[in-house]
Amino acid sequence: MSHTGEREPLTLDQRHALTTAATRLAGEFDGTFGEATIERFLHTSYDQFAGRAVVANFLPLLAERFARQRLTALARVEGHGHDGRPTVLFLCVHNAGRSQMALGFFQHHAGDDAIAWSGGSEPGDRVNPVAVAAMAERGIDIAAEFPKPWTDEIVRAADVVVTMGCGDACPVFPGKRYEDWTLDDPAGQDLAAVRPIRDDIERRVLTLLDELRRA
Repeated sequence: MSHTGEREPLTLDQRHALTTAATRLAGEFDGTFGEATIERFLHTSYDQFAGRAVVANFLPLLAERFARQRLTALARVEGHGHDGRPTVLFLCVHNAGRSQMALGFFQHHAGDDAIAWSGGSEPGDRVNPVAVAAMAERGIDIAAEFPKPWTDEIVRAADVVVTMGCGDACPVFPGKRYEDWTLDDPAGQDLAAVRPIRDDIERRVLTLLDELRRA
């Protein structure tokens, strides 16, 4: 893997972890993607998070999780293994508050009926701890989530794209259903201020899910 910019060289442990991740992904996507594609997605996913000290210890794990999501999306776009379940993509600026709460509610209420992803136009360093606390009050744990960008294949694989405050930075592809949810940004707010944002998001998610199920 080439090293660019200010990124530190990979440690031996990180190299081992990425090799192990590549092996796992190769097994999961056997017959769909070759080794070169899997390694490229894994390494470009790694580069998305490299340089953020707050996640340094988890870089190979984050890279593997994000590469898996991107490869799943690409498989859908290319017509491999689409199981018919609708996919919703929630996008905001930092992928740290609104879109993460929406993802949590959607996964909680949809179960196995639909798929949801989230992303940001300028991903933050971590999920907003106040958003994590607000969701925990509802019994939904989003603490293990992480801010990540959107990529072309993820947007193209989505059936519905829900944007929240990212304006012109949000991607537009023809033929997709788009919804723009006007919501206050929880960044810098206390728990009392975030609760009504959280509850508004849940109402919107339930409405969207009801529409998808009827469709």
